[in-house]
Parts: sequence; structure tokens; C-alpha cells
Amino acid sequence: MIISKKTVTSVGSAALMATLSISAGVAMAQDGPLRGNIRVVIGSTSTGGDTYQNSTIVVDQLAEKLDLNMKVDAVGASSAFRTLDRDSRGNTLMIFHDQSYLGHLYGVEGYDDIFEKYTVGPTIAINPGNAYLVPKDSPYETLDDIIAAVGSGETVRVAIQPGGVSEIGFSALKNAIAIEHPGQEDNLVAVNTGSQSDKNQQLFDGQADVINGTVQANEQYTRLPEDDQKAMRFVWLTARQDTIEQAPEEGLGQTSREQLLEYVEPNVHVTMGDDESFTFDKEFFFLYNKDMDPAIVEQIDEALAEIYEEGEIQEIQKNAFFIPNFKPSDEASAYLADKMARYEEIISNIQ
Repeated sequence: MIISKKTVTSVGSAALMATLSISAGVAMAQDGPLRGNIRVVIGSTSTGGDTYQNSTIVVDQLAEKLDLNMKVDAVGASSAFRTLDRDSRGNTLMIFHDQSYLGHLYGVEGYDDIFEKYTVGPTIAINPGNAYLVPKDSPYETLDDIIAAVGSGETVRVAIQPGGVSEIGFSALKNAIAIEHPGQEDNLVAVNTGSQSDKNQQLFDGQADVINGTVQANEQYTRLPEDDQKAMRFVWLTARQDTIEQAPEEGLGQTSREQLLEYVEPNVHVTMGDDESFTFDKEFFFLYNKDMDPAIVEQIDEALAEIYEEGEIQEIQKNAFFIPNFKPSDEASAYLADKMARYEEIISNIQ
């Protein structure tokens, strides 16, 4: 076979053009204001929890899209806020969830008003699994039973981690009891504790009648036989019905999406007054240093918009039992500010 000089030249030109094209793509990614090594701190110290898992999914995709070295660092809320405060260059970003503003509403030390102190970035996903559970042999079959019991004077103890996502459902339940059974709401008693394992232990030891948990952490215990000390069952998922309907049909573990829908509104009703039901989706979003270059905010918004448009990230998130929920920064900030105002009303009603 004879290869002409013209053919060699054409092949060489094509290869050169391909190389230039790839180089141009990399250059475009690196020409943006976000440069160098990017540290993404999160408001959790756990590398096995939902904040780390969700953040890693998004950051890995973002790093590939922008051709940057980006790493998730599980430092905890206080340390994450302090680290973000010190870096306005854009080399430190933060991902957290509703705890970031709920902590402020509950007066937890170290939590400032995020809408004043930081720039609120895009939302990225929802964890639909925020739940409340009782022992499998509990006399309370439903959340209505619990509300009725408290309303009739019974003391019901609820294990929560105070000051945030774990407590907001408890606050809403107490507010609902105050509306339906005025003067009886103090019969719903918070058992303030720590991690999920601590809350579980309160239930195992009979020190709590109800616990805040998650589908991801507690579904395994709902499979146990009733005579097992660790057996429990769901009575309430705080997520919106529309959120659970987006979960995979198989649900999680041995609990299908159809079964999970039994524990959300309208099947479970927690009144906020005026025919409005309380719901709560645990949502994850970026936070930025207030003085960071606005062009970086725009760069991340545009990159994430492309990533979510491509569609691969949604499948990864759903397989991990997260619900994709991308909103660009301006839209996300307005949405979350409205959400904060809605829950501030509940918290102020019971304080």
C-alpha cells in the first residue's frame, strides 16, 4: 500500500487540529476566574454522611468540567464557616444544607445569618430521607396517634439533635399541637442528644418514644422483627410528596417508593394553620465568601447548568437516594430566603 505525502500531511493536519481543539477546551476552562487548587469545605465532619457523599458527587463533576483540582474537606460547620471567612480569593468554597440558616434561627453559637454574611450559591440536591420513627411495638401507629396522645395530656419524648434539620420537624409538630390542642404542646418533650447513633440508642433504651432519623440510616431497622429491641418503623417523612415521587421506584433497601409515600403529606398531615401542611426538604447548596469575585459565582453557575443539562449527574444522585435540584445562585438565594422566613415563623411560634 502506497501512502502519499498528501495523505500524511492531511493526517498530520487533522491530528494537529484535534490537539489544538483539546488544548483550546482546556484553556477555556482554565481562563475562568476559578483557578488553582480548590478546597470545598462542608458543614460535617463525617466522610460517610449525606453531606460528604452529595458534595463529592457534585464536586467531582465540577472538577472535570472546569479541569481543576477540587477536593471535598469534611471539617464541620464551625470550622467550615471560619475557613470560608478567611478566603475571598475563591480557593475555598463551602457546601452545606438547611442547617446553615436553621442554626441561626435556633440561636446556635457560631451560626450567622448566611444571607447577610455570605453569598448563597446554587442548590444542587435534596436528601428526601428526613424521618421520624417509633419502636415497632409502639402503641402509636401513626403520627395522628402521637398528636392525639399529646393533646390528651400524655408525655411523648422525641430524641433530636437540637438546633437544625433534626429539630425543625419537632418544632413543626409542637406548633401543630399548639394549634389543634392549645396548651398541651409542652407534653411533647425534646430529648436533646447528638449523632444518629445517639438518637437510635435513646430509642433502644426506652429513653425516647420517637426519634428523628433518616431513611438511609434507619431503614435497616424497619426490617427487624417486632420482638427485636432495635426494631422500629416510620411514622413520618417530612419531604414533600413531589420530592418522594422523584425517588427511584425501588426506594431504598426493602422499602419501595410507594411505601415511603405512605408517610408524607397528604397521608400524614402536620398543620401550620389555614389549611397549610408543614413539609421540609433537606436541601444542599453552595456558600461563598461575600467578597469573592462575582465572576466565579457565574462560572460555577454556568458549569453546573451544563452538567445538569447533560443528565449524567442526575442518575448518579438518584442512585445514591438524592433528588437532583439545581437552581442557579440568584434563584437559589431568593428561594432559600423565602424558605428560611417560612420556618422562622414556626420556630418563633413555639418559643
